[in-house]
Amino acid sequence: MKDFFGLDEKKTNARTEIVAGLTTFFTMAYIIFVNPSMLSSTGMSFEGVFVATCLSAAIGTLIMAFFANVPYAVAPGMGLNALFAYTVCLAGGYSWKQALAMVFICGLINIVITVTKLRKAIVKSIPESLQNAIGGGIGLFIAYLGLNNAGLISFTGAYPSVTPGMQPFNAPHLVLAVLGLLIIVVLMVMKVKGAILIGIVATTVIGIPMGVTQLPASIFSDSGTWTGFKDVAFSFFGGDGFVSLFSDVSKIPFVIVTIFSMCLSDTFDSIGTFIGTGRKSGIFDKEDEKALEGSGFKSRLDKALVADSFATSIGALLGTSNATTYVESSAGIAAGGRTGLTSLTTAVMFLLCLPFAGLIGMVPSAATSPALIVVGILMVEPFAKIDWSDLTDAVPAFFTVAIMSFTYGITNGIAAGFIMYCLTKICTKKANEIHPIIAVASVLFIIDFVLKAIGV
Repeated sequence: MKDFFGLDEKKTNARTEIVAGLTTFFTMAYIIFVNPSMLSSTGMSFEGVFVATCLSAAIGTLIMAFFANVPYAVAPGMGLNALFAYTVCLAGGYSWKQALAMVFICGLINIVITVTKLRKAIVKSIPESLQNAIGGGIGLFIAYLGLNNAGLISFTGAYPSVTPGMQPFNAPHLVLAVLGLLIIVVLMVMKVKGAILIGIVATTVIGIPMGVTQLPASIFSDSGTWTGFKDVAFSFFGGDGFVSLFSDVSKIPFVIVTIFSMCLSDTFDSIGTFIGTGRKSGIFDKEDEKALEGSGFKSRLDKALVADSFATSIGALLGTSNATTYVESSAGIAAGGRTGLTSLTTAVMFLLCLPFAGLIGMVPSAATSPALIVVGILMVEPFAKIDWSDLTDAVPAFFTVAIMSFTYGITNGIAAGFIMYCLTKICTKKANEIHPIIAVASVLFIIDFVLKAIGV
């Protein structure tokens, strides 16, 4: 194991990697219940999507572990599952089988652009100032996720007069979240190994007498779980899925735009996560960057992009929305994860969820949210590397961070950063410094915004 994952080379050990894998799992375990809840609104079996979520996460993460040897976890992405359920099915009038067909096509496109090195070229084309902005922006985004999931942020009023504020600490889950945050911060500053995982477990236990941590009626899954999985797995082949998807010519533009949106979001969410966490932690080092110049799939970043590209199609086959690399992987990386052993541990935990869903589900958001807030603290360091005195660097960086954090979307921030980067370079007569890929991506983002604005 030590030699296979290269633990000594990455200056880590099995204990650290396993703790990191557990940390990553617990910070993203919410998806095994949130995803079925959202997708079941389309008529899909809750139990079936539960199994599909666990299996797609486990398989995608195992590919990350054994093929790429990186500490990243894969699962159905938040935002993409909302697009699937609420935009495509409920608002668009498509069946969930047709939506799964769209996801599968999106996955095939991702595979093609990865194998043809387009994804790798995109990573290489992003200027250093934007890479630092993306990394720090993801840190703030993760912290915002933690604050929001903990219920610490309140929203009053109605659009356009919605006012954000801090929720008063008058509810048990808020008090528990604050206690969890204090526990993790104290352990971190005392340099206790496994501080984040210890904090999650301790907060979960403290939540039992507080009535926040709900003990499950049963720790096991029932037989109906597997029956539901048979209904959703490989269900989009045939007349109800692929065939009917393109049967109405008038709806083909919507299908194309939807697949386009899925591909953009999936691609740039993953790239943003890799850049934001890999460079700062040393997971993708100078050797990886040199390998990017060559052919084949030699670097860990190369292989991570390939692993991520296959995840979406695998998820669709099993019966769930787009699977993608999870930004919560940064929690495990912050806990010391550096190799595929971290991912292997996370994947095993997803598999264990299948028979022990009740046990895993007892960890409350009040226990995992503080971990995300602390990870956000650890990830904002790249801000110091941005030249804020140079507006051609500062403006794109600011919009990357602000839009990413305030609009709840990594891809939104990257889009804003790319567009503003092109604008500042053109206005300062430095258009020749714009990489063609950045220019094309910016045009595609603008088209995507326009199509969404006119409701296509």
